[in-house]
Amino acid sequence: MMLDQAKNRSKELQRRLIDENIDIAILTDESSIAYLAGFWGYLSVEFGRPTFLIVRSQGAPTVITPAMESEMVSAMTWVEDIQSWEDSGPKRWENVLGHVLGDSPGRVGIEKNALPAIVRNWFDEQYPDLKLENISRPLSEMRTIKSPEEIAVMREAGSIAAAMMQAAEAALAEGVQEYEAALAVIQAGTRAAAGFLTPKGWEAFISPMIHNLQIMQSGPDTSMVHRRASTRKLEKGDPVYFCFCNMAQFKLYKLGFDRMFFIQELSDEAVDVQQAAIDAQQAAIAAIRPGVTAESVAQAANQVYAERGYETGYRTGRSIGMSYLEAPELKTGDKTILKAGMTFAVDGGISVDGRLGGRIGDSIVVTETGCDYLTRYPRDILIVER
Repeated sequence: MMLDQAKNRSKELQRRLIDENIDIAILTDESSIAYLAGFWGYLSVEFGRPTFLIVRSQGAPTVITPAMESEMVSAMTWVEDIQSWEDSGPKRWENVLGHVLGDSPGRVGIEKNALPAIVRNWFDEQYPDLKLENISRPLSEMRTIKSPEEIAVMREAGSIAAAMMQAAEAALAEGVQEYEAALAVIQAGTRAAAGFLTPKGWEAFISPMIHNLQIMQSGPDTSMVHRRASTRKLEKGDPVYFCFCNMAQFKLYKLGFDRMFFIQELSDEAVDVQQAAIDAQQAAIAAIRPGVTAESVAQAANQVYAERGYETGYRTGRSIGMSYLEAPELKTGDKTILKAGMTFAVDGGISVDGRLGGRIGDSIVVTETGCDYLTRYPRDILIVER
């Protein structure tokens, strides 16, 4: 089913390329390749190993991938033309890509902000007179509305994220070191993800492993937002913040999901800050429905912050999918009209520098009448009695 959808998306991209008068699209971003071809590898451009999906306005697409990845790629994708490259000799990626494109590739489209520097430099040297066209907009428009099948996968990701958060809360207690809770998150998420997978067909290549460095902080460091789990021991009265935005993912679909806990007790100021963050997030979620603008959702949250005497530099939300950040965003200035099938991470966030923070985050899907949660966990002030 997922591969059938990827194939249909590629056909839709071809139609859009014709509309844009683009002859060939060269895609290098992992999420875009997965969206259109149904596969992703484990050797990324950070290792100097680019993978390409070549989509022509007419004809079949081509994948160019490292030789050591090619067998797995062939098993995962619907694309039949798989060209492999090697680290040295005549089959380096530069030569393979040049052979596929030819001397006169016509009008070439790329995702401007996602094109790796090594690939951009190659284009400048190989085709010095070629103007690369930016096709980010039509591809982004395709990805804005999620299909029922995509939403079903994102609900599975939400269930996995909930298991992670339950394990996080269960691991917290006075005297526990932060990293122990982070380990519990990884184990619980991996086991939950494994429950949605079978060792057959395309799914056999989907790893259930939950990974990436856990965004977690406690005590006065909760004002830092993106600090990582450390060896710090939790103390009575500590706030403890978990952000799963780089961990709550399944089949490459990525959610936003955040919660704050308190060890045994909390100060009056911490209550005020956290409740303001929760109320701002809930005001934003209540404002979400088809026909409203993205910025109006942010305005609903900002009104709560202002009424409580807080300022926030946070955007209220971001579109989610196969990328960590997609379009549109729930922030002032984004006048995109919301439609059913859009998916967002919606946050409430306040930082009081050097002392504490208030934060909460969930993922939702816009429905015909409002929105529905993809992540489910209590949206209250959460106290751990240990």
